[in-house]
Amino acid sequence: MSLAGNGVMAVLAMITVAILYRALPVADIGQWVVYQTVYVLLDTFRTGFLQVALIKFYTGTENNRAKEVLGSVWFLAILITLVLAGINLAFAPFVGYFSNSSLLFTIQWFGITFIASLPSSIASWILQADQRFDRLLILRIISQGSFIVGVILLILVDQMHLQTLFIVNLVTNILASAVCLFTGWTAIKTFFYRSKSTVLEIYHFGKYSVGTTISANMLRSVDTFIISYLLGASAVAIYNLPGRLMEIIEIPLRSTLATAMSSLAKAFNRDKKIEVGYILKKYAGTLTLIFIPIALGVFVFADLAISLLGGGKYTATEAANVYRIMMVFAVFYPIDRFIAVTLDIVHQPKANFIKVTLMLLVNIIGDFVGIYVFDNLYGVAIATVLPLCVGIFYGYYILNKFIPFKLIDIFKSGYIQLRSTIRQFNSKRIFS
Repeated sequence: MSLAGNGVMAVLAMITVAILYRALPVADIGQWVVYQTVYVLLDTFRTGFLQVALIKFYTGTENNRAKEVLGSVWFLAILITLVLAGINLAFAPFVGYFSNSSLLFTIQWFGITFIASLPSSIASWILQADQRFDRLLILRIISQGSFIVGVILLILVDQMHLQTLFIVNLVTNILASAVCLFTGWTAIKTFFYRSKSTVLEIYHFGKYSVGTTISANMLRSVDTFIISYLLGASAVAIYNLPGRLMEIIEIPLRSTLATAMSSLAKAFNRDKKIEVGYILKKYAGTLTLIFIPIALGVFVFADLAISLLGGGKYTATEAANVYRIMMVFAVFYPIDRFIAVTLDIVHQPKANFIKVTLMLLVNIIGDFVGIYVFDNLYGVAIATVLPLCVGIFYGYYILNKFIPFKLIDIFKSGYIQLRSTIRQFNSKRIFS
């Protein structure tokens, strides 16, 4: 169900991108991407502070403790939302002094959209922690599906432009949150069970996890800002296209992380460190080996994928080759991501924050050097290998102090798991 949820979300997102890239000029797409990047980055402060903490302190606990955690999460989420929306509102009187249209859209639409998305965000964290991926799938279909319907209606009535697109985005968030409140998925009644001690506990954990999440998001979004500054909005649109196609990797990776995180937390909370290491190696190794043939397939069909998603006007750009470069390095994403998640689970959020911060610094330097050397998007794509190497080796060095293992064991465990799965599948076919 987790895989299905992420898969449906990715397919709907791909459809959305395909429609928008055909319905809007390249420059407008670039502005929309910049806004989305800023929004996700600011939303990451709320998500990063609370999502991992909710899963860690809530999963597998008894009923009263669970209510305390959820109520405290609600309290902190409301506080963070009001603070960021208030900061956004403070900029509103000065919009006449800004000439950057992407910044103007952000000031105009961020605050109200951020407030509207609060209930659905908390509901998604709770559903993930409870492993109710069936309900999470429904929520995602409502959210992304209604957005696609809204965009199509705008095109049909010939009202497709950036302002109306932002209106549809807001209405979509209001609808998703209303559904979550009506169904009770938000557990908003637990707000009254919050406690000062639990709020402080989540805060002290979250102050590092939020730094990690923001840095990780900056790691993905800093490319957009640097490309926009040095190469322009059109280059942002081109670079965003293969980024969207990376969902072929992100879907199984997010799905596996969503299910493995709860298993890792339960094992660690029961002081089963050997089991924590086993789960890490099994999942990371299996995904790494699965991603190798996927990367080979992308090498062959990259041009076709770019043409199908973005349209013919992007086939003569760097998009296809950038996609190929990204996929080569993406094979090792599972190792980096699972090491990062496990650092949080073993209560080392500070080490994880340092890890991602080092990756961010290396990525920024690499982007500027890459654009200086190549003077195009290839430099940015190639530079992504540097932070990946830093993240894997630094994270392994720290995690190995708490959960001893060897990097080669990840590949061995993945091979054993794949072989076992294939044998089980073949035996079922024989006896069926």
